[in-house]
Amino acid sequence: MIKPADRIIIALDVDTRFEALELVRKLKGKVGLFKMGSQLFTAEGPELVREIAGLGERVFLDLKYHDIPNTVVKAVLAAARLGVSMLTLHAMGGKGMMSAVAQALNDSNRDGLTPLTLAVTVLTSLGDQDLKEIGCRSASREQVLRLTDLAQQSGMDGIVASPAELPALRERFGNSLTWVTPGIRPSGKDTNDQIRIATPLAAVQAGADYLVIGRPVTASHDPVQSLESILGELSQL
Repeated sequence: MIKPADRIIIALDVDTRFEALELVRKLKGKVGLFKMGSQLFTAEGPELVREIAGLGERVFLDLKYHDIPNTVVKAVLAAARLGVSMLTLHAMGGKGMMSAVAQALNDSNRDGLTPLTLAVTVLTSLGDQDLKEIGCRSASREQVLRLTDLAQQSGMDGIVASPAELPALRERFGNSLTWVTPGIRPSGKDTNDQIRIATPLAAVQAGADYLVIGRPVTASHDPVQSLESILGELSQL
């Protein structure tokens, strides 16, 4: 059973090292991981990953790698050398790309420090109409299931998927994959640009192992209090 605090991944969607480290220091030891995405990584680079890991915190590098297999393999191995605990690839990169990454990490296992590889299926900001506009004939649920099946065949460790698809994913794939869920919004909070969302408690009840939470905590006037409120909700489990 995963402890409530260990389920929480805080998204460091900020612009600077100063802002990121301020949040890390406030929330240090209170959450499972800190997520660094393209915004912060582009601004501050790999050194900040090393710095956060050096504070004893686990880092989830969310760059959604999507390129030819050789390029993605080299990028993932570089991320592993940084000491990240989780990273993302986009499942739309295909079976060849994902399988190459899984094999490369297996071949270069660094004393058990190989990061968890997560496949991104359909972004939580996209609805069925958005998928139609980019040429996808399937509804979001069917597309997520298809890409999850492909990711599992390719040796990925887990999936990033919205709360809306979790029940169907759990029904088909059970505990064979780790389920990481963005689009988390505590009751009464602004949905911002997310469409397929859920409260923390509802997401875990639907099958999420980890919850990615950003603005409801990081944009709060009191991030620690906001986090404690979420943990209080999860204590009902």
